[in-house]
Amino acid sequence: MPRKLLIAADVDRTFTDRVLRDARFEVRHEPVRTEADLARVIGDAEILVTRAYNDVTRRVLDAAPHLQLIAQGTSGTDNIDEPTVRERGITVISLPGENANAVAELVLGFMIALTRTVPFYDRQMRDGIWQRDDCATRHELSHFRLGIIGLGEVGRRVARLASAFSMRVAAFDPYLDDATFAARGARRVSSIDELLSSTDTLTLHVPLNGETSRIISAPQLAMLPRGAYVINASRGGVLDVQAALDALAANQLGGIALDVYEPEPPAMKFPDDPRLILTPHVAGCSTEAKASIGAKLYEKLVAFYS
Repeated sequence: MPRKLLIAADVDRTFTDRVLRDARFEVRHEPVRTEADLARVIGDAEILVTRAYNDVTRRVLDAAPHLQLIAQGTSGTDNIDEPTVRERGITVISLPGENANAVAELVLGFMIALTRTVPFYDRQMRDGIWQRDDCATRHELSHFRLGIIGLGEVGRRVARLASAFSMRVAAFDPYLDDATFAARGARRVSSIDELLSSTDTLTLHVPLNGETSRIISAPQLAMLPRGAYVINASRGGVLDVQAALDALAANQLGGIALDVYEPEPPAMKFPDDPRLILTPHVAGCSTEAKASIGAKLYEKLVAFYS
């Protein structure tokens, strides 16, 4: 009999078209956004296809007595109740690194926009102000020391792109050996404190877990040189956003770029400040990334049952 598959998220047509044509699966496509709705629709599903915004909690899993597999088209899986999944023997497959290039490109875009104060100039132009007398006070990327926390698939791509702009790149990642570190194009530092004190632009590329929750908070922000920039395109919970906004208001930070939040969408009101760039968790979203994710997710799903 076909396996019952529930697509509970928006996924690329490269996945849905192929799985709908595959007689091994009986497909329901019911994209939902809330935990309550997911618990309501999951029913007799044996396979659940999700995205990071789907909260796969114990409540959801308890409503799915036949669930065998969760297939998620993202790298992080912090939205899934890991202890309950492990207890139930449910397998989780994900796609680490599949959208890494898209994330890295936007991170570099954030760096240029922040360091060359693009939002500030954009605002002036819209207000009818033509003011370029201070443009020579802005620096090219080669002026800045880049600090990366997490040198995984995204972090290493950021390092490579930054090196093309002649940035001096250092990183902290205790889970990589020295040979891998060297191959990924960053100078190794032994602690986050060491990284922060020698970083003008900090970018975060770690999963959200007990070790990384609020890994950058007020004490860490105070270690950065005055005027440093902070970018978060990993998970909202790894940065204390209010502490970062306070540091920006005090001019300790020169700028912040955020693509991720906790919760999503964010509940807080952000200041009207051109030094703050906000995007709605789109760093990993591109035509190329979505198509690749759709194709690879289908391949992993089929391989699991082969």
